Order: sequence, then C-alpha cells, then structure tokens
Amino acid sequence: MPRLIAGATRIAPAGNKPKLIDEFVGVVNSGDASISIAHMRSPEGWIEPAQTPDFDEYTIVLRGLLRVIDQDGVIDVRAGQAVVVNRGERVQYATPEPEGAEYLAVCVPAFTLETVRRDQEL
Repeated sequence: MPRLIAGATRIAPAGNKPKLIDEFVGVVNSGDASISIAHMRSPEGWIEPAQTPDFDEYTIVLRGLLRVIDQDGVIDVRAGQAVVVNRGERVQYATPEPEGAEYLAVCVPAFTLETVRRDQEL
C-alpha cells in the first residue's frame, strides 16, 4: 500500500557553516534503513569533514555547485548534473561558489551517523 510521507525531518549537519538537511526517507524520518533521500541546502564556503561511507551516494544538484574532493582530484557538479560516490570511497564535499548549492542526496543503504564514517570534525 502506498505510504504518504507528510514532511521531512531536519537533520543536524556537519561542517564549518550551517547547512540545511531535510530527510524525507530514511532511518530518522520514515524508518527506512534500505535507502535515504534528503534535500540539502548549503551556503557559500561550506565544507564538511572527509568521509568514507558504508553506503553508495547518488547526488543530483538542483542549483549552484557541489564540489566533490577525493584522492584523485576534484569534481565540480553543477545544476542539472549528478555524481555517484561508491561505498568505501573517501570523499569530501564543499560548496565554494557565492550561491552555495541545493541538491538531493540518495544513500543506499540509508545514511546513519555510524555508517558515514567521518574524519574528525574541521
């Protein structure tokens, strides 16, 4: 039977500046452990600690630029583009441009604080 998700739950962010994370589907908001879907909005100059997650992350940028940093370099993902980060890959996310970024993040299995495996805070 279809299940309506009436709204999102605001999740506490990591990083050097405030960022909005609204989880629609996932462990916190809907009780789903197999997938999480979150709407993210981060300001100019935001950067979070590097992470080596135990999930695959699919990110679609809706507005602005999301920078993905790994050991091989930098990928700049702009509005209308997507990026896939596979579980076990060490990455760091940032939004360096003036308008920041707005994007959707889908994690399989769902994001949790235990499975994100972040480096020490900035």
